[in-house]
Amino acid sequence: MSDKHPQITILGGGIGGLAAAAFLRQEGLTCTVYEQAPALTEVGAGLVVAPNAARLLRRLGVLGRFAPQAVPLKVGWEFRRWQDGRVLSAEDLATASVRLFGEHTYTAHRADLLAAIRSAVPTDALRLGERCVGVDLDGLHPRLRLESGRTIETDVLIGADGVHSLTRRAMVGDTSPTSSGICAFRALVPAADAPTLANRRTQTLWIGPGHHLVHYPVSAGKYVNVVAFAPAGDYTRESWSATATTEELLTEFEGWDPRLIDLIEAVDTPGRWALLDRAPLDRWTVGTATLLGDAAHPMFPFYAQGAAQAIEDAAVLAQCLGDDPCSPRSALTRYEELRRPRTTRIQRDSHARAHLNHLPDGAEQEARDAAYAAADPLAANSWIYGYKA
Repeated sequence: MSDKHPQITILGGGIGGLAAAAFLRQEGLTCTVYEQAPALTEVGAGLVVAPNAARLLRRLGVLGRFAPQAVPLKVGWEFRRWQDGRVLSAEDLATASVRLFGEHTYTAHRADLLAAIRSAVPTDALRLGERCVGVDLDGLHPRLRLESGRTIETDVLIGADGVHSLTRRAMVGDTSPTSSGICAFRALVPAADAPTLANRRTQTLWIGPGHHLVHYPVSAGKYVNVVAFAPAGDYTRESWSATATTEELLTEFEGWDPRLIDLIEAVDTPGRWALLDRAPLDRWTVGTATLLGDAAHPMFPFYAQGAAQAIEDAAVLAQCLGDDPCSPRSALTRYEELRRPRTTRIQRDSHARAHLNHLPDGAEQEARDAAYAAADPLAANSWIYGYKA
C-alpha cells in the first residue's frame, strides 16, 4: 500500500463489481476488476431500477446513457387477481415516484444497466477472461489464485463474485443453501408478440395459489420481461443457463386469466432456476477483504432490489474507502456497519413476501387483497426508495 492509496482488487465484473469500480474512481481511488467472462455481457433478462438506484446512476453520470434504453414506468406494483385479472392495487408512478423520491422508476434489460455502468469504468481497470479458482485470506494480504496459475496479492479485496462467491466461502466456509420450494421461469417476449396488456408501461404482478407472475416492458419497449414463480418440486438447479419448455410454464398457470395465458404462449424457451434459500450473514468482512452484492446478501427477487442493493453497496463502500484510504480495515468495518442492517431487512422482508403472494383462495387471501387495496406501496416502502447512499 502506498502512503495514500491502497491497491484495490474487485473480483467480479457484474453490476455490483463495476459499480464499485466506478464509484471508487469518483473517490480518486484506482482498482482492478477481475472477471472470468471473456466479454462483459449480462445474462438474464429484466430488472427494476427504483429511485434509490436511479439517483446513484445520476451520481455516476450515467443516467442519461441508461434512461433511453429503459422504460420509465407509468404504473407500478399493479397487483392482479390470478383468475380474472381484477386489479387489487396499483401505484401511479408517472408523477409519484419523482415527487416523493426525486427520480423515476425504470424497468430495463440487465445488459443495458451493465453497459451504462461500464461506461464509467476505465478500460485499463478491467481484466477479462481471468477465472479465479481460489481466495486465500489467511495471510497478511488477501490473495487470489487464477486459473492461469497466477497469484494476485492485494491490499483490499472486494468480493463481488455473485451468489456462488469464492470470497464468501473463504470467509465463512461452505454454507449450503436450502431449497425454498420455489422455482422461477424467465423469458423475454417481443413486444409485437405480446398482448396489449403486457405492453403498457406497468410493472404487473399476477398473484394466485402457490404461484405468481410478473411482467413489464424493457429495452425501450422492444420486449416484455416475464418472470414466473411456481412450486419447485424436486428441481434444485440454480443456473441462469438452465431452460424449460413453454408447455411446462403453461401447465403451471392453467386456469389463469386468458390474457396471461396469451402472454405465456408467446414465450419461446423460458429459463428456469431454483430459488435457494440463504440466511443473512453475520459478517461480510475479514481483515481487508469484504463482500458486495449477491456475494454478501443473496435475496429473493420479490422486492426487485437485488441490483439496486449492489449499487448501494458500491457507493457506500467507495465513500468509506475514500474517507479513510490509509486505514482500509476501518473503512471496511464502517461499510459493513452501514450496509448490513439494511440489506438484512430487505432479505427477510422479501423472503416473507413469497408466502403472502402465494396464498390459496380463502379468508387469509381475502384479507391480503383488502390490505393491498388499502395500502400505498410507495409510502410503505419509502425506507427503501428514499435511501441516499
